[in-house]
Amino acid sequence: MNNILTLNNGVEMPALGFGVFQTPPDETAEAVAGALATGYRLIDTAAAYGNERGVGDAIRASGLARDDVFIETKIWISDYGYDQTLHAFDKSARKLGVDTIDLLLLHQALPGEFDETVGAYRALERLLAEGKVRAIGVSNFMPAHLASLLGQTEIVPAVNQIEVHPYFTQAELQAADAEQGIVTQAWSPIGGITSYRGEGATSTFTDPVILAIAEEHGTSAAQVMLRWHLQEGRSAIPKSVKPERIRENFDVFDFELLDDELRRIDALDRGVRGGPEPDVITLESFGRDIPED
Repeated sequence: MNNILTLNNGVEMPALGFGVFQTPPDETAEAVAGALATGYRLIDTAAAYGNERGVGDAIRASGLARDDVFIETKIWISDYGYDQTLHAFDKSARKLGVDTIDLLLLHQALPGEFDETVGAYRALERLLAEGKVRAIGVSNFMPAHLASLLGQTEIVPAVNQIEVHPYFTQAELQAADAEQGIVTQAWSPIGGITSYRGEGATSTFTDPVILAIAEEHGTSAAQVMLRWHLQEGRSAIPKSVKPERIRENFDVFDFELLDDELRRIDALDRGVRGGPEPDVITLESFGRDIPED
C-alpha cells in the first residue's frame, strides 16, 4: 500500500506519521530520531506541546534532506488573531529550525471568539501565499466550525486533525471533511486515550474484536487499528517513546484487512469522546502562553 496522500492543493503527505503529544521535551529528539530511522517521514508536533525544538534537532541530526521530512505543527489558541498568528509561525519555525513548515494547523476552534479563529486562519492563508507553509488546515473542528470558517475564508483546509479510533469514529465529521476534500487525520489513532478510563474498562488494545482480527493476521491490535485508518483513507499519527512500539506501529504495509473486518471495527464506535469537547474550548480554560524560544 502506498503511504502517500495527496492533499486538496496537490501537496503530497505521508499517510502514516509520528506524533509527539505529551512526549517530554528532553525525550523528543531521541524518539523522533528513532522514528526517522524506522522510516517515518511525517512528524507531527504543536506549539502547545513544548517540544518543537526537539523535533527540529532530530530532523537536522538525521542526515535526511529537509525535503524528505514532512513537518506538521499547530498554532495554539492563545496566539489566534491575524498578527498574533503570523508571529506564532515565526516562533514555531525558529524552534523547529526551518524556513518552511509543510503543514500548519489551527489547534482548536475558539467557538466563543470565532472572529479570532478566522483572523488566525487568514494569517495561515497569507503564509501559504508567501510560500512559508506548503499546506494549511485545522484540528478538532466540528462540522459547524468548518462551515463557519469556509463561509469567511478563501482556502479550504487541507487537513482536519481529530480524535479518531475504533471507539470514537466521528463519522459525521469525517463525512463533512470528505465533502470538502479535507483529509481526516487521526490523533490517538490506536485509542491510547481509551486506556485511561478506569479499572475494568475495555480499551481498544484489549477489545476482543480487534484482538481476533489481529490473531487472524498475525499482527498486534495496534497494527490492525493503524491499517484500518490507512485503508479507510485517513492519515494517522501514533505516538510512542518506546523503540519497539515505534517500529511496530510503522510495520503495517505487508497485510490487508478484509472489507468485513473494516466493517467490524467501524461497528465498535461507542460515541464517547476522550479529549475535550471542541465546543467548550475557551481562552479562560485552555489559554497558555507560548514562549518565544
